[in-house]
Amino acid sequence: MTGTTGDGRAALDGHDARLLLALAQDPRATVLALAERVGLSRNTVQARLAKLDRLGALDTFERRVDPAALGYPLTAFVTVRVVQRELAAVADALDRVPEVLEVHGVSGPEDLLVHLVARDADDLYRIAGHLLAIDGVERTSTSLVMRSLVGFRTAPLLHRMTDGGAGAPVVHPAPLPSRR
Repeated sequence: MTGTTGDGRAALDGHDARLLLALAQDPRATVLALAERVGLSRNTVQARLAKLDRLGALDTFERRVDPAALGYPLTAFVTVRVVQRELAAVADALDRVPEVLEVHGVSGPEDLLVHLVARDADDLYRIAGHLLAIDGVERTSTSLVMRSLVGFRTAPLLHRMTDGGAGAPVVHPAPLPSRR
């Protein structure tokens, strides 16, 4: 790991990226198997994994658990407008709702983006009503996920870090339509 980021955290290098890619492909791989795969010594891999963990670069295993396997096949995103002085209390209340997977503070007309799951449409209706009843919530808007088109991923970012991005597809934005 070399250098630091603008916020003072240690920046990851190409070896770290290759190690994270190998771990993403086989999360149960042993340190020895990872070392062989990335071409580093076992001790080096162990030290890098410990440092990645300390830096918060490794997320929890919980992220790999599919809510559908737990009986929650519906996914929804709810935008929430809150009374600003109540933001912390609303966040605490959302943290106590088991079906809420994540809550993000966002810019724009709404304040929060809530990622949640439900057993069925009736369950989603119940959860949405619960969110709306939280003190400090002014308004909600629910969008049901019909299909996931691109799942959570970091591999393209990691590929970009390895060997200067060799082998990773470079995505260029589509040109804007001309205004005539």
